Amino acid sequence: MLAAMNLQRLLPCLLLLLLCSCSSKSPQQASGPTQTENDPIVSILQEAPPLVKEPAEQLKKMGFSVQVGAFGQLDNAVRLEAKLKEQGVDAYYFLHEEGLYKVRFGNHNEYAAARNEAERLQAMDIIDRFFIVIPENYTAAQIARSGKGNLRHELVKTAQRFLGVPYRWGGEDRKNGFDCSGLTMVSYRLNGLDLPRNSRMQFKAGKPVAKQKLQKGDLVFFATKGGTRVTHVGMYAGNNQFIHAPRTGKTVRFASLGSRYWKRAYVGGRSYL
Repeated sequence: MLAAMNLQRLLPCLLLLLLCSCSSKSPQQASGPTQTENDPIVSILQEAPPLVKEPAEQLKKMGFSVQVGAFGQLDNAVRLEAKLKEQGVDAYYFLHEEGLYKVRFGNHNEYAAARNEAERLQAMDIIDRFFIVIPENYTAAQIARSGKGNLRHELVKTAQRFLGVPYRWGGEDRKNGFDCSGLTMVSYRLNGLDLPRNSRMQFKAGKPVAKQKLQKGDLVFFATKGGTRVTHVGMYAGNNQFIHAPRTGKTVRFASLGSRYWKRAYVGGRSYL
């Protein structure tokens, strides 16, 4: 008798649960359109594919940068870079495709921030005319947008542009007798990937890759002072060759991973793509 009475009390609750579970519409759908459903931003987010968390090894993309100068002489670009660095600006010079040396600095999320920085330096008579490089102009962005091209080939192509150029970057690696990380940093940044300046930071930022699986555009690291402390870096160019700057004052050149010296000093390879 007691069991029958309890079952009779529970029957309405069970029926309610059954009706809710069989409904083909959620409560929100049944009540008609809501304010949230009419929000265009919400609809865009609902149509967009789910966000995938980027791996820790993936480099930040370049944003808005400032480009200045057009020098026929390397020393002029080096001097301008030094002046900007005195103001705390992360500047770097590079050899443009047209054969002139130019300088870039900044990596801003917004156009206005890049322009404000340029105008401030212009008012101080440190720079003259300037050009804002927008994110869409970088090779990495163009390839991602069009699906055409090979970023690895473009990275090597950019590094090759410096072959034979006297290397005079004033990077942090000069403390170790080398000043090599500027070459790899500039090659990546010019293509739209914000590679750190210091060789040891570049080593930490990348994804380990076995020596036999190196691809064009990967970076190769060396301990030129013995041990395992990274003091030198170059860009792998295929066929067991890499491009690097041996030391300040020397020219950028190819070298072989198979040579006795570099084989002994090799620490590892890193990929960022």
